[in-house]
Amino acid sequence: MAYELSARGWLPMTVALVLSLSLMMPGKIQAADNLNFTGNLVAEACTIRPGDEALQLRFDDLSSHYLYVNTRTVGQAFSIHLVGCDISIADSVTTTFSGQENTELPGLLALASGSRARGIAIGLETLSDKLLPLNVISEPQALSIGDSVIGFKAYVRGEPKAIAQQTIRAGQYRAVSTFTLAYP
Repeated sequence: MAYELSARGWLPMTVALVLSLSLMMPGKIQAADNLNFTGNLVAEACTIRPGDEALQLRFDDLSSHYLYVNTRTVGQAFSIHLVGCDISIADSVTTTFSGQENTELPGLLALASGSRARGIAIGLETLSDKLLPLNVISEPQALSIGDSVIGFKAYVRGEPKAIAQQTIRAGQYRAVSTFTLAYP
């Protein structure tokens, strides 16, 4: 019986509390046009083939002795595949590679943190062996109706000081670059 009286005593108090809280809450505040949205809708000439937005290139094992003699490796080809190209929107594409630059070899990629190897950098070039420095827009490459393939090469190069002092350190390495496509 005491439980029922106690429960009845709390009910009026709870209703009074809820009513007093709702009276203390401020009313709705409304301002006119205080949220604006902007953007830029573009028509791109092509789409990157699914899977090519995150490319991985694995180099073969490499001897530091090879770099002491030759300073760099032969370029290893890789491609970016574009699909659904509409040349009425754009008939060419440029590519810009960006990433952390090697301090001894400007224009080449530095190794990512966690790499055990030292004294090397990663370079990028066209299929015709023309250097593609980081953060520099490539020459336009022609697009085809439908699908197009843009080809590049990557290579490993020894840093001049590491070659001269023969201090290239062996171990696993990794470098990261971001490519940006533009339709001029």
